[in-house]
Amino acid sequence: METAESHDLRPVTAESKPGGQGSARKRLAREGRTIAAMIGCYCEGHHHANAALCPECRQLLDYAAVRLERCRFGAEKPVCAKCPVHCYQHVRREQIRAVMRYAGPRMLWQHPILSLRHRLDGFRKAPAVV
Repeated sequence: METAESHDLRPVTAESKPGGQGSARKRLAREGRTIAAMIGCYCEGHHHANAALCPECRQLLDYAAVRLERCRFGAEKPVCAKCPVHCYQHVRREQIRAVMRYAGPRMLWQHPILSLRHRLDGFRKAPAVV
């Protein structure tokens, strides 16, 4: 089974730098790996890119990584579908929806642990917006 790291799909974020790997950092890093795996699955299925992401998908991954890094909820972050604050631009949000619609069912077979953890994260309550 291949991982996001084997395709060099890791987002370039502060989570990839050493230091501060508490439970919150681990959760956000896992979210980053999950979105990288989803975008990798989508790119492989739609753009036939096997070794690396196409430029369009790479830009989407970098954008998602920045949004994840700057999330106002930090460790208390819910899954994006349940988040009261939509921080993605409209066009990017539609792209991510298409990626998740395609990759979601396939993630169970390609990345079962990430898929299960993402599903469990879906039960988190969204924090109140103040």
